[in-house]
Amino acid sequence: MPAYFVTGTDTEIGKTTIAAGLLHQARLQGLTTAGVKPVASGCERTADGLRNGDALALLGETSLPLGYADINPIALEPAIAPHLAAREAGIDLSVAALAAPVRRILALQADFTLVEGAGGWRVPLAGRESLSDLARELGLPVILVVGVRLGCINHALLSAEAILADGLPLAGWVANLVAPATLRLDDNLATLHERLPAPCLGTVPHLAAATPAAVAAHLRLPR
Repeated sequence: MPAYFVTGTDTEIGKTTIAAGLLHQARLQGLTTAGVKPVASGCERTADGLRNGDALALLGETSLPLGYADINPIALEPAIAPHLAAREAGIDLSVAALAAPVRRILALQADFTLVEGAGGWRVPLAGRESLSDLARELGLPVILVVGVRLGCINHALLSAEAILADGLPLAGWVANLVAPATLRLDDNLATLHERLPAPCLGTVPHLAAATPAAVAAHLRLPR
C-alpha cells in the first residue's frame, strides 16, 4: 500500500496533472487508488458547496468509494495562499487539522495513494508550520514535480535539498514541460538528471489535452 506526498517546485507547474496521471497509471496496472488534496484554495461555489478543480481531478482517478469531502477536507474560496485564505475564513490550518483526515484515507490501504500539497515545499500553514511539516508528520516519501522552464534547475535542487534535510526520502521526480520553448531544453533536462538525487519517473511533454490517460503514457510509478 504505497503512499506518497506530491510537491512541486512552484505553483502552477502541473502537480495535479502529474498526480492524476500517476493515479491513472496505477489504475491501468490494476491497483486500487486514492488521491487526497488536504487543503485547496481557489474553490468555486456550487450547489454542492465549495469545489476545487484539482481535487475533482484527483477524485476522478480515485477508485475507492470516497466523496469530495474525503478528498478535500479543507476547501477555501479565495485564490490566494492557503494560510491567508484560512485565516480570513477562521479555519484552523494546522498540521494536526490536516493530518487527521489524511490518516483516515491512508487507513483504507489503497494500493497506491497520493497526497498532493499546495504550491511548493514550504507553503505556510498556521503559526510557524508549513505543508512540509504535514509530509513529515505523515512520514511519506516525496514525489517532486519539476515545472521545466527558465530557473527550474535552481528551484528543483533547492526543493530536493529541503526534502532530504527534513528527513524524508525523495522517491522520484517528474519533468513537466510547462514551457516547451525553453532555450537549451535538452541540456536543462540533462542537468536535472545529473543533479537530482532520485530517479526520474517521466518527462511529460506539453500536451494539447493533458488528460490523465495522456499524461500517464509518459509516467512510471515509483518503485
